[in-house]
Amino acid sequence: MKLAIMQPYIFPYTGYYQLIGAVDRFVIYDDVNFINKGWINRNNLLVGNKAHLFTIPLKDASQNKWIRDTLLTGDEGWKTKLLRTVEQSYKKAPFFREVFPLISGVLLSETAHIGELASKSLTAVSDYLGLRTEFVATSVVYGNNHLKAQERILDICRREKADHYINPVGGMEIYSRELFTNAGIRLNFIRSKAGPYRQLGGDFVPNLSIIDVLMFNHKETICPMLQSYELI
Repeated sequence: MKLAIMQPYIFPYTGYYQLIGAVDRFVIYDDVNFINKGWINRNNLLVGNKAHLFTIPLKDASQNKWIRDTLLTGDEGWKTKLLRTVEQSYKKAPFFREVFPLISGVLLSETAHIGELASKSLTAVSDYLGLRTEFVATSVVYGNNHLKAQERILDICRREKADHYINPVGGMEIYSRELFTNAGIRLNFIRSKAGPYRQLGGDFVPNLSIIDVLMFNHKETICPMLQSYELI
């Protein structure tokens, strides 16, 4: 069984969904510390043919709090503003009418926590694309947050009876192949090879939120994109 473990990001870039599609079960790592200026509550859209960073406002966000306990701000005006930005930026995109209800359905959902909202963005897009990966949250299942770093990852792998663990390529310097091999678990790192696609005009702007990919590509075209990676 192939397993991946990642913090929940809000509508992340293509490589994140490649990781989801590469495994049988995806563990949402939500009982770990929130990351300031990370991708949990931020991402980039295409606005005026340039990358535009949007940020979902949070209440008293801190790296001393777990992701699952980090609250959205009580003022929901940001939802209207963000959806207006999406609409104005992508209303001429070929799949706007199909994709906009998906985006608004996530952003307008009843939740007070960024971890849950980000998780909904992962599952909603995965369902739309027909990915069959199972999702589970660490805070719900494992109760092992007393363990640290690789030991916790290995504990989750053992409990899931995983024989193959896949991590983003950025973790190559963090994880020990020897440690995983000794535990009987194959370790690989995923590197995206997804190429450019047609946007509204001008030079291609890479590494935007999956929202951009969905707006400009039919889901039958996106699925091959999700297969464009290598395992190291």
